[in-house]
Amino acid sequence: MNTLLEQLKNKRLVWQGNQQEHCLTSDSTGYVELDEALQGGFPQSGMIDIHTPIGIGELRLLLPALRFRQQHKRLLVFIAAPMQINGEMLAEFGISLEQVLIVQPNSAEHALWSAEQCLKSGCCHSVLMWHQQLEIAQTKRLQLAAEQGDALHFVLRQSRQLSVSLPVSLAMKLSAHEQGVAVQITKRKGGWPAQPFNINMANTWPELALSQRTCNVVSFPQAKVS
Repeated sequence: MNTLLEQLKNKRLVWQGNQQEHCLTSDSTGYVELDEALQGGFPQSGMIDIHTPIGIGELRLLLPALRFRQQHKRLLVFIAAPMQINGEMLAEFGISLEQVLIVQPNSAEHALWSAEQCLKSGCCHSVLMWHQQLEIAQTKRLQLAAEQGDALHFVLRQSRQLSVSLPVSLAMKLSAHEQGVAVQITKRKGGWPAQPFNINMANTWPELALSQRTCNVVSFPQAKVS
């Protein structure tokens, strides 16, 4: 039994929750709060499961890391995005559009197939996929493909699925916050989950941060009742 466990550890198929894997390298996320919680940043390869509502700033949270990963001179792929990817916004933030590929598959099955092919091809540094229902077997295939292709796979999904711990490198849950997004790390390879914290986006996107002191809502006068 011990021999089998050692073999699984050597293949990095299992890890101990109380053991930090300092040999794993990471890249900065672009946000100090998130880097501190992850003790360095996002892993350089593997799969990141992100539970988030749509449109709360989840893509803006990933943009600094995606821009940094452009130095690998490989593709950034968006698969089954529920909104139109704004090329002008990507370019303004410094993302090279020549390295961007957008895939709109006809079904969830085609989305999974596209993601696996992109990940293991070695041509992509990052793959973002919007997908609601993931099974453990599907997750293992995607995680393996990401490791084979030295790519980082972000899966963004709304919290509709039952709480199942998937075999991923990192799992996070996002919610809206007046100054950016609130983050809860629910799973982290080689470490323990962190306490919930907020990421302030006001410095990068001040127009998106709400202030408690200001309110743009116009109150209409109430009609007088005679």
